[in-house]
Amino acid sequence: MSSKKVLVLIPARFDSKRFPGKPLALIDGRSMIQRVYENCLGAKTPLNKGPGQNPPKFTFDIHVVTDHPAIEAQVKAFGGEVCRVDEPVETGSERIYLSYKKYFADKGYDLIVNVQGDEPLLKGVELRKLCENHLASGEDIGTLIKKRKGFDQDFCDENLVKVIFSEKLGRCHYFSRAPIPHPRNEDDEKEWFQHIGIYSYKVDALEKFCKAPQSYNEKLESLEQLRALDLGMTIKGFCTEQTLIGVDTPEDIKRVEGALKDV
Repeated sequence: MSSKKVLVLIPARFDSKRFPGKPLALIDGRSMIQRVYENCLGAKTPLNKGPGQNPPKFTFDIHVVTDHPAIEAQVKAFGGEVCRVDEPVETGSERIYLSYKKYFADKGYDLIVNVQGDEPLLKGVELRKLCENHLASGEDIGTLIKKRKGFDQDFCDENLVKVIFSEKLGRCHYFSRAPIPHPRNEDDEKEWFQHIGIYSYKVDALEKFCKAPQSYNEKLESLEQLRALDLGMTIKGFCTEQTLIGVDTPEDIKRVEGALKDV
């Protein structure tokens, strides 16, 4: 069995309207970007398979992509791999595409994975599951989602992205900051899907996405995945049971530290 090559790129910008310097924020003594990077290293460990099953062979190369010298210095300080992309871009996926073209285009990768630099709880095992399942599916893009129950405060939080997902097809139909789906009847079962901002791209899919202009829906919701849907690309959703807390504001750091203490 030939080995599949996966390039994991972690975009990490210093400038943020709500949380400047976010990748360098300390979470229980370690910077957020260090936690994200070191968690991704866990994807290199093969998944446990049943008797007689041969796990697919994967090689994972992991790099932080940044436009700021302080983040570059921090990654080098903890022994991580980092590359600079200083050009202005609209999205994290565009930043990883520029990095891919500049540094990695001749390396023969099967997948390029965009791991958000503000997901410090994401485990490497979830990343590996995403890659294995995506390559087996044949879809353009793979991403992680989580089933949630009850239309609570999270459901109404515009920083937490919701997805209309078909469990039968395993496909994502739409993403929104709005509380979707809307319950027409009070007696309806209150289930919804949370989107986890991790994307696994086939190489040609990433190129098609990044060469296209921003779409109307993408601009309106400020969600890059809507450009892919507007282009007619397919997005496969893979469910995770892991508790994840994306960091959007300084207050989220305390929430992440609390979750780490509960592990």
